[in-house]
Amino acid sequence: MKICLDTNAYTEVRRGSNREAMRLLEEAEAVYVPSIVVGELFAGFYQGSHTQRNLAELSDFFEIPGVEFISPTIPICERYGLLVAELRRKGRPIPTNDIWIAAAALETGSRLLSYDKHFNAIQGLIVYRP
Repeated sequence: MKICLDTNAYTEVRRGSNREAMRLLEEAEAVYVPSIVVGELFAGFYQGSHTQRNLAELSDFFEIPGVEFISPTIPICERYGLLVAELRRKGRPIPTNDIWIAAAALETGSRLLSYDKHFNAIQGLIVYRP
């Protein structure tokens, strides 16, 4: 199974407070971290009081075999556009960054690990909330 991480899931895993989430990541054949998530993490790190520690932990996380940074590809960009249009037609907008994250998960064929319920609005997206 392939897992795509949302920002809040990365934070939970790094805290070590959710054993089920940690187990899912350990058993995954691939763990994708979209560029949008990394940007949100950097934003949080630079606003917090443990910037250097958090940056070092993120760097170490990317050294774990199977963890992969995902940049927006043309198919991810197209999926993003389709999702925006679909959500607007339904009258169910969600935050822009989360649409990008969902597009990355869908295009990589992965399941999204997140605690945000608004991802339920995206048809075909499998979300784990351990």
